[in-house]
Amino acid sequence: MSLQNAVSQAVDILPREGLDEKLKLARPLRVKLGVDPTSPDVHLGFAYVLDRLADFQRAGHTVVLIVGDYTARIGDPSGLSKERPILEDAVLDANARYFAEQAFRILDRERTEVRLNGEWLGAMSYADTVRLARTMTVARLLERDDFAQRFGEHVPISLSELLYPIMQAYDSVAIEADVEIGGTDQRFNLLAGRDVMPQYGLDAQVVMTFPLLVGTDGELKMSKSRGNYIGITEPPEEMFGKVMSIPDTALEQWWTMLVGGEHPADPLEWKLELARRITARWHGEEGAGAGEAHFTRVVRHHEAPEDVPDVALPEGDPIHLPALLVSGLGVASTSEARRLIQQGGVKLNGQAPGGVDVPRESLQGALLQVGKRRFARLR
Repeated sequence: MSLQNAVSQAVDILPREGLDEKLKLARPLRVKLGVDPTSPDVHLGFAYVLDRLADFQRAGHTVVLIVGDYTARIGDPSGLSKERPILEDAVLDANARYFAEQAFRILDRERTEVRLNGEWLGAMSYADTVRLARTMTVARLLERDDFAQRFGEHVPISLSELLYPIMQAYDSVAIEADVEIGGTDQRFNLLAGRDVMPQYGLDAQVVMTFPLLVGTDGELKMSKSRGNYIGITEPPEEMFGKVMSIPDTALEQWWTMLVGGEHPADPLEWKLELARRITARWHGEEGAGAGEAHFTRVVRHHEAPEDVPDVALPEGDPIHLPALLVSGLGVASTSEARRLIQQGGVKLNGQAPGGVDVPRESLQGALLQVGKRRFARLR
């Protein structure tokens, strides 16, 4: 099969003629994608990139997913203004397994290699590391946007962070990548692989970058750390509702990247069809129907869902509502719960609770709502 779909959606193919030359080789290409094991949820933006890998598989090529377990263990750059936290080994291993389970909903398991970069980076001696460090200058590393910004603002950059791009580049050496793909925000790291590979006697990989899906806020790229994402394993009601929450300004990009083809002219009908298509992909037509029914009942008609879970009231009178929201409805913290109450995001039987400490008798049997999609019947 042709790679026209992947090629047409790429932002960059570097060098442009390089992919054509690679495709002339009398063998399947090895197509690499790096995976961050600190955030194992596959969201819609990352699923889009996995779909491009699937395009290569359908054309007969081999996908190599590099799980950055070793780079995560030493602390890799977040792309923001600080290093990511270092997680325990058991957490990283569990995250890697969970990621693979989700990825194989998109990729062909038989044509996918899942490799942990600790396999080769963990075996490197000090001499090996020094040799690798010689392949790139500090000036070249500081061309990376986030490093350049932090350096200019006198924000500390650790040596381990500066090593990260060349360690990721060495992953391409270890698996002898022909092509590496990623989002446009990874352009520097992907090109680092092209710089390093020839110094180990290998042909440089071709780099392909793809657009970044904007998050549910319609402003920043979809990211778990920003909380503006939709995971492919989220329940259909959540998925449908979150799609419906995106601003109209994001509609065109979401439709183009995730669905494609003709769409309704009316923005509401367009968004409804987008939500149906996305939810149906991950939960089937029945799941999409359930998600839409829930959205219509709860959000459009302001009614309670058909199935509302019971939550037992804690001991005491009055009841401290922020603590109840944390223990019973999964709000992240009491400070977050207080913020939701103050901003009108919490309702008791459709009304504002009127404070954070509520008489017990006012809560017994009441319908508690947090946001648009979380409900509980208090018992």
